[in-house]
Order: sequence, then C-alpha cells, then structure tokens
Amino acid sequence: MRITRSAGVLAVAGVLALSGCSGTGQEDTSSSDSGSVDLDIAVITHGAPGDSFWDVVRSGADRAADDLGITVDYNSDPDPTRQAELIDNAVSQGVDGIVVSMANPDGLRDSVEAAVAAGIPVITINSGQGQSAEFGAITHVGQDETTAGQAVGTRLNDEGQTGKVLCVIHEAGNVGLEDRCSAVAATYGGQVENLQVDGTDTAQVQDTILSKLQSDPDVGVVLALQGQVAVAAVAAQGDAGTSAEIDTFDISSDVTDAITAGDITFAVDQQPYVQGYLPVSFLYLFATNGNVVGGGQPVNSGPAFITQDNAAEVAEFAANGTR
Repeated sequence: MRITRSAGVLAVAGVLALSGCSGTGQEDTSSSDSGSVDLDIAVITHGAPGDSFWDVVRSGADRAADDLGITVDYNSDPDPTRQAELIDNAVSQGVDGIVVSMANPDGLRDSVEAAVAAGIPVITINSGQGQSAEFGAITHVGQDETTAGQAVGTRLNDEGQTGKVLCVIHEAGNVGLEDRCSAVAATYGGQVENLQVDGTDTAQVQDTILSKLQSDPDVGVVLALQGQVAVAAVAAQGDAGTSAEIDTFDISSDVTDAITAGDITFAVDQQPYVQGYLPVSFLYLFATNGNVVGGGQPVNSGPAFITQDNAAEVAEFAANGTR
C-alpha cells in the first residue's frame, strides 16, 4: 500500500529557508534544491491485522513521511515467510530504504542481507536487536527487551509480590516476547510461567487466561505483553473472581483507562510511534546527508512505566493513536 506525501512541509521548508541565502545576502542557487528529495521507504513489519500496537507504529511512519515530503509504503504480515517475500518485493522495486521488524530473525536473514547487498540501507525496529548489526542494518530502534523485563521483575519485587507470574505470550516464536519473559524470570523472586495464546483471537485469549486463573490459585500476577491481551486479562480476572494483579507491556487508550480505573497496575511503554517515526527520519538523513544515528548502538525507545500517577499525562496521546 503506497502512501504519497506532498513536498514543501515544514521540516523541509526550514532547510530551504536556511539555505536560500549565502553569507553575502545573495541567493545561493547552488543549494536551492537541497530540500527537494524523492525517496521511497518500505516499512515492513510482522504486525497482524487489527493490532493496535502496529497501528501506532504505522502512524509514526506516516507522520514522518508527511513531515519530510517523502513516500512510505507500509506492509505487514505475521508469517515470517510472507514477511520475507515483502522484503524481497521491496528490493526488486528498488526502494531507497527499508524499515523492518524481526520477530523471527532467522526467517528474515536471507532477505535482509540481500537488501543490504543490493545497496539498500536497512533499519530494524522493535524485534531482532541482537541480530540487527549482524545482518547489516545501520541501526536498530526499539526497546531492549531484556532491560524491560528486568525492570518489571524488579518492580514486582519492590511491590512485595510473591505469587506466580503468568507471562502471556501472544505471538508464537517472537524472540522479543520470549526475551521479556526470560528477563522477568531471571529477576523476579518468585515463579514465572509462560502461557501461549493466539493474540489474533481475543475471545480465545480471554478464555485461556480465565481457565488458567480458575485452575491455578497460585497465580498472583498476569503479565500481558500487549495492550489488547491486557484488556482481555482484566475481563478474565473479573470472571474468575480472583485478586490477581494485571500488568502489561504497551499502552493504548483502553489500557490507560484501565490503569486510571485501577484494573491494570502498570504498563511498560516502548513508544511504538517513535519506532515508526524515527527510522523513516534516520533513512532520510542517511540518504540526504550521510548521517548514521546511534554510533553503532541501538536507539532505545523505552522502557517507561505508566501508572495511575502519570496515566492522565499520556491518555490524550493514546486517544489520538500516537501512544
């Protein structure tokens, strides 16, 4: 799906305004076209249709395209084979840059490396941080999942939690989600058990969590790894009649509302809008000025904790679809 953006937006206009005159006060014609750029960036993620998290990522990429006057083609597929095909198609079309999330790095390796070999700069986002540089990407934008998981484990310890933590994985084979749960388990003082659900089927998610809560009284915390799963967990907890705490990674307007109401204790925000906006901007800078952002290190978009103390501050942005 191609989204064409008009030129002459403020970001580019600012560059033109600064470059329009030389130090003598005369028009500098040598740089008068420096802000006019025709770039086509492919953003290819593993997001499933209707996933609110990836809707926010896409919004960030679209806004960057608007601001910079370039073109963004956004496509996604949760199946790594089909996602690899999307990358191959972008390479064959001769795009100027590729942004890709790598929930299944092994399944995308050949396609990402082929893009790099074709001279197309690649930036990875969200998942696959550990393989990003190895595959030839110029940088990675996202949340360090081990750091985020450790922060959650520490927070639960500080709360005085001792019950079992149910870590709900909503995408099979997603290395980032597995890293989160592993890091929580390595840090939390109690037991952590992973529960696999199908994140594309909200009813199934709610039923699976409900069944687990009804059969295992030791569960003291349900830790969702996605906002929609957290909302389903709140409903399941209500049906089960337990006092298990509900926490989550990622936010949405539903999540901020639930935090304000006290139904969810905290959310870990990795700022998906940033994961869409920054890589498009970075590829623009790379193409127009040779800039490489990050100094060889990933650019962290999180984590940050959202609680009742600060939920109101981000609720407006969440309602706008940008948080």
